[in-house]
Amino acid sequence: MPVAFDVSPDHGDTLTINMGPSHPATHGVLRCILKLDGETVVGCDAVIGYLHRGMEKIAENRTYLQFIPYTDRMDYLSPLAANVGFALAVEKLLGIEVPPRCEVLRVMCAELARIGSHLVWLGTSALDLGAATMFFHTFKDREWHYDLVEDLTGARLTTSFTRVGGVAYDASADWLKRLREFVDAMPGRIDDYEGLLTKNTIWLKRTQGVGKLTAAEALSYGCTGPVLRASGVSYDVRKAKPYSGYQNYDFKVPVGTEGDVYDRYLVRVEEMRQSVRILDQALKNIPDGPVNVDDPKVFLPPKKKVLTKMEELIHQFMIVTEGFECPPGEVYLATEVPKGELGFYIVSEGGRSPYRLRIRAAAFNNLASLAHQVQGELVADVVACIGSIDPVMGEVDR
Repeated sequence: MPVAFDVSPDHGDTLTINMGPSHPATHGVLRCILKLDGETVVGCDAVIGYLHRGMEKIAENRTYLQFIPYTDRMDYLSPLAANVGFALAVEKLLGIEVPPRCEVLRVMCAELARIGSHLVWLGTSALDLGAATMFFHTFKDREWHYDLVEDLTGARLTTSFTRVGGVAYDASADWLKRLREFVDAMPGRIDDYEGLLTKNTIWLKRTQGVGKLTAAEALSYGCTGPVLRASGVSYDVRKAKPYSGYQNYDFKVPVGTEGDVYDRYLVRVEEMRQSVRILDQALKNIPDGPVNVDDPKVFLPPKKKVLTKMEELIHQFMIVTEGFECPPGEVYLATEVPKGELGFYIVSEGGRSPYRLRIRAAAFNNLASLAHQVQGELVADVVACIGSIDPVMGEVDR
């Protein structure tokens, strides 16, 4: 870890050190250049360019369907949520709506992704601050969550589950039954998490009053998700601009008052409870019917028809080899993922690939507030602040 001494009229003797880009508490290839006065942080420069894959440019040379696997690799803690967001954006461009059962399945996927992402965040953030027991509890439940995801999609991480116009597979009755067992058990599990941390003296001293952001400051950085809501701003895309039928679900948007690390913890824990409520309602009200649009020029026709009819065979051949065409136009569609607002801005000139694709990633904006959060804090609190932002660099540096 290289160090550099600086003597400036503003801060006297200061020490510049690197935290990251390969540091267990920076949650990926994040490099923080910290300027310290003793143990007090007087400056922080977050460097994010160690993972750049040019994903948005790659999209211009892929069909819309071929880009879905790339959305898995953005926030790899919640690929199902990103899959849903991209499919919705392309469907808006096409002007099509998916069947009701597909909408409910997508809501299940998005809320499962939120619970899974928050479980990983809770375990790793607590571990960063020395609370190893929490890590074992949450990762045990995350395995249960991953088993459900794998049984539904065929993969634990790179799910690629949604399709434009539907989903890859319908959920079986057995899978829905096992999801019910998960939903019934999670409230008790969340009580256990809170029993370990919420009133724990060490946890309170490490998180309360640390990394504070006022509502105005959070808004000025473009923060969304739990980081913004912990500062008292009740903005949630599911409520502000409902999609996939979220307006039909009864759930609350938790907000904080202090905007510190502790409030971000409380908001995410309550969000897990609200996701369980949504899953419970989805299980009770999931309709029968198809899970894909009946449009053979957008969605693959049923295999039975492909094997017996020439026209369906041609449609499948065209979709698989060349993709489908979108009309000229531009759309922006945002969804509420675990990190906050994830938006896809697509410009189409017609054809089978986007002319331009830009992604509004929640973690990118949330991470921009890090320098402000750590100003004046102790160097040990930087770890708490980074954990409370919950960045995934695959989403930050696309």
